[in-house]
Amino acid sequence: MLKHDWFLPDNVAIAITDRHGGYSLPPFDSLNLGLHVGDNQQHVLANRAALCQQLRLPTEPLWLDQVHGVDVVNLPHLALTESVRDSTSLLPIKADASYSNKAGDVCVVMTADCLPVLLCNKQGTEVAAVHAGWRGLCAGVIEQTVALFSCPTTELIAYLGPAIGPDAFEVGAEVRDAFMQKNLQASQYFTPYHNKYLADLAGLATFRLSQMGVPQVFNANVCTFNDTNYFSYRRDQQTGRMASFIWLKSQ
Repeated sequence: MLKHDWFLPDNVAIAITDRHGGYSLPPFDSLNLGLHVGDNQQHVLANRAALCQQLRLPTEPLWLDQVHGVDVVNLPHLALTESVRDSTSLLPIKADASYSNKAGDVCVVMTADCLPVLLCNKQGTEVAAVHAGWRGLCAGVIEQTVALFSCPTTELIAYLGPAIGPDAFEVGAEVRDAFMQKNLQASQYFTPYHNKYLADLAGLATFRLSQMGVPQVFNANVCTFNDTNYFSYRRDQQTGRMASFIWLKSQ
């Protein structure tokens, strides 16, 4: 688990996994939480069950089929039947973020280089989890998620988990151009590198959050590509997935 000293409202709980402490075998060793990466399904389900027990989660998290888009699931508005919550579901909901203002709902996203963004309000009554790869981040997945909060953006807190760092995330000019079409100031988060650029994913997310008026952003400052305690798709290609959770302890 990621260790942190971040401020958390009393009613909010978060957890961010690393790759250790599970049942999966190489190259998914060992706490792989993704059913879609080619790992043994029973190992993944055992990992999920053990983690839910370890974290004492109030319910089964809603595992999403993440598609690098901007769709956000509003959990209280969703009929969370047992079949929807089932970890073995082969047809999970296609979305890249989830939101709740209800105790018992566990928001979760999976990553292996993309940026997990956890959000809550200072009052501890609303939470959300966002999967922010560069495509979703550029298209506005964080903005779409923030729009579901009923409080002013100045009351929000953001937590950025482990992701590929600014010294390792090599991208083409088209990625830089896509962000600059949204805001020219985004250019400061791209460093020329040979014929390409190194992109600062966490920096871009922090910039987007600041543009919305979110004043408080905590950053894990862990590069998944360079730190082998974490899964990295860019580094290993075939690998597992970490998970980032956030939930309300009580109503």
